[in-house]
Amino acid sequence: MFDSVFAEELATSSIPEDTQLVIEMKKQVVGLFELILPTLDDYFEDKGGWTLVGAEESLMEGIPDSRVEGYNFKGFIDVILKDGNGHYHIIDWKTCSWGWDARKKNNTLYVRQLVLYKHYYAKKHGLSPRTISTHFGLIKRTAKKGRVEIFRVTSGERKTKNSLDFLSKALYNIKRGRRIKNRLSCKYCPYYETEHCT
Repeated sequence: MFDSVFAEELATSSIPEDTQLVIEMKKQVVGLFELILPTLDDYFEDKGGWTLVGAEESLMEGIPDSRVEGYNFKGFIDVILKDGNGHYHIIDWKTCSWGWDARKKNNTLYVRQLVLYKHYYAKKHGLSPRTISTHFGLIKRTAKKGRVEIFRVTSGERKTKNSLDFLSKALYNIKRGRRIKNRLSCKYCPYYETEHCT
């Protein structure tokens, strides 16, 4: 399946199939997908196993904030599982080369995405947030061992409040036309070091 989908995607791009990048990518996935189900089995073994609830679940939930009325939270949850104890688990798959260090595992923006998924998934299905846990799943293309890793990310009330506040402030600023300059991207800006640079 990967080969056919990858070929379809390549056909819509300008990347030739015989480039070194494409050849390396094909090599990197050999045997990788076969590791996902056993990793899930091991991870959820002490929780009574797991069953698939959904994949690529669409979220389009209203944001109840009077400052930003008319906006919806849109997202697609990679995987929702339910363990043997009836607890839900949201997993956001990320691909990487060899893994994430502690700093990346705690990246605020990545974590906020998961926290908001949990919040709006609970809202959509009328579930208590306490019945849902959040996890990242890493699919490591070049690692020699441990090529699939799953780890839990805390997503309690405080993180949820902070994430909702962040979302609300971001939408408010967007609505008011305020822009935050990303100074890390300045060198790529066509106006960099010109009279139009702000």
